[in-house]
Amino acid sequence: MSHKQEILEYLKTGNSLTPLEALKRFECFRLGARCYDLRKEGHDIQTEMIRNPWSGKRYAKYFLKKA
Repeated sequence: MSHKQEILEYLKTGNSLTPLEALKRFECFRLGARCYDLRKEGHDIQTEMIRNPWSGKRYAKYFLKKA
């Protein structure tokens, strides 16, 4: 199964996914690119930007918008 398919199935179960989680779970270094590809195919993937309270750095969390 491709990264794109694995990510879509994971998001369809109601989970959200961050780049670090995608690396650990699917060995996928380019989660943003895979989500971009899925959006082009018509999937309603949303992005929420999260700020780490300790470092102040930001990262994306991806999820499927519920109908």
